[in-house]
Amino acid sequence: MAENSEPRDETVSKAERDSDVNAADLNQENDVVMDEVDEEVISDQTPDDQVADLKQQLDDAEDKYLRVQAEMQNMKTRLAKEQAQAVKFANQKLAGAVLPALDNLERALQVTADDDASRQLKTGVEMVFNTLKQALADNEIEAIGQVGEAFDPNLHQAIQSVPADDDHPADTIAEVLQKGYRLADRVIRPAMVAVYN
Repeated sequence: MAENSEPRDETVSKAERDSDVNAADLNQENDVVMDEVDEEVISDQTPDDQVADLKQQLDDAEDKYLRVQAEMQNMKTRLAKEQAQAVKFANQKLAGAVLPALDNLERALQVTADDDASRQLKTGVEMVFNTLKQALADNEIEAIGQVGEAFDPNLHQAIQSVPADDDHPADTIAEVLQKGYRLADRVIRPAMVAVYN
């Protein structure tokens, strides 16, 4: 009986070993199957769907890139424009400060010179006036407001009104009381005028 128990023990242990091996194989196969199921759950798309999805993501990324590029280009353009404006109108404050001196020189030239000394002084003032006027013109600063010109509220400030007649139509400048000036297309000081009404 002891002999029978040994082969039986061997058979049992062999069966146990086989079952352990089979269990390990089953566990490995189960893991592989579970991984495949997980992959299917994660990506239940066909390869064509995956390619289409990736193309869509690429298109979205390219679109974002192009938008950022366009925004950067717009920003560069805007900054260049602002810089050009700043350079163009940099002299505005200085011109505004110089204009009263120009007005005073112009008034001084309206005085009649009776003697030689007065005429020489007037000639000197005229030279200074012309030099200053030329410097302003060189920097795109020009006078606005001429008699007979159409009244423009963007350029002129009406101080008085004068009755219109056949020779002088309404809404034209009758008299310039103080010249106005503009720098390029920006008004520094409007002309003070009397307008036919």
